[in-house]
Amino acid sequence: MSIASSTRVERLAAAMAHVQQLVDSPIFGRRGTPGVADCMVGNPQEMPLPELVDVLQRNLRPKDKTWFAYKLNEPEATIPVARSLTRLTGLEWDPQDVFMTNAGFGALAVTLRAITEPGDEVIYLSPPWFFYELLIVAADAVPVRLNLAPPEFDLDVEAIAAAITPRTRAVIVNSPHNPTGRVYPLEDLSRLATLLDDASRHNGRTVHLIADEPYRRILFDGIRYHSAAEVYPGTIVTYSYGKVLLSPGQRLGYIAVPPTSPEREALRRAIELFQWATGYAFADALMQHSTADLENVSIDIPRMQARRDRLVGALRAMGYQTTNPEGTFYILVRCPTDDDQAFAEELAANDVLVLPGTIVELPGWIRVSLTASDEMVEQAIPVFERALAVSR
Repeated sequence: MSIASSTRVERLAAAMAHVQQLVDSPIFGRRGTPGVADCMVGNPQEMPLPELVDVLQRNLRPKDKTWFAYKLNEPEATIPVARSLTRLTGLEWDPQDVFMTNAGFGALAVTLRAITEPGDEVIYLSPPWFFYELLIVAADAVPVRLNLAPPEFDLDVEAIAAAITPRTRAVIVNSPHNPTGRVYPLEDLSRLATLLDDASRHNGRTVHLIADEPYRRILFDGIRYHSAAEVYPGTIVTYSYGKVLLSPGQRLGYIAVPPTSPEREALRRAIELFQWATGYAFADALMQHSTADLENVSIDIPRMQARRDRLVGALRAMGYQTTNPEGTFYILVRCPTDDDQAFAEELAANDVLVLPGTIVELPGWIRVSLTASDEMVEQAIPVFERALAVSR
């Protein structure tokens, strides 16, 4: 059998179909065009944070001959991460349970391979981050999509219960949730913890909760963040610094296993093995040298909240239905027509780029990124108003 016709490649291609649709679209091709308001994905549209640049420049100067040598899970990075998690959750995290990865992408890829066997099922919430299905398939596991109901997109614990089978190995919960902006409260996470604890006993093995938390520092309206690790010992935390630093091209993230985990030793061994087997999925030297300092750097959250308020207020005043995100940097907007791809292309023809909802398994909606500059948001508002008028 040729590589091009192999079943595994076809499965991966199917899981990538939505993303490939975006890459092939005329919308994607307009990125970086002068005069375009790029509200499509979470890329920076302004110069990088000066504090980020200062940290990287300071740590770029080598202090010894091994400064840029191969790095594993270095204590200079794992210790500040463990301390940060202790402050967040109140649990005493062990640096030996922290694994530095090439961003959240690497953290999820390693985690899924470390905990699943071929044919195991992994439940994920839809609309999702668009690479969950791909990473599950790449681990030879079976993705199980669970649709969240608009416009609230609440965490539906009863639906998760109905989706669990003897083959269920993990549930991925992304909070704050991309693309809906929901921050799931501790009460919902506690109900989910009870469910997964019961399912683990019934199945005779842990049903892990993968708490995917790359947006947990991007919160609005004074909302407090709670990690599932606070209430469920079977949690595995995955994290990326690329969101709070708005520097997705600087690949730094981690996997963390809570001190309450009943499988800490086994997970340590499995995760470290799959960091190697996944293609050396360790964070690079410069980023690990910088981790302690980067814990204290963040984009301007109040400014992003003001941008959210401006855009949500303007769109709702026009007659659009939108989410009002509690976190992340995305707004979901219901299209005035059923064809979100056509509506997004119409906006693009008028120099405003957004993400068609079909790409995140939510047809009939679009996702608008608040990483656009204030000037881009102001440019986009009248374009949205004209597009709505034309559709009526």
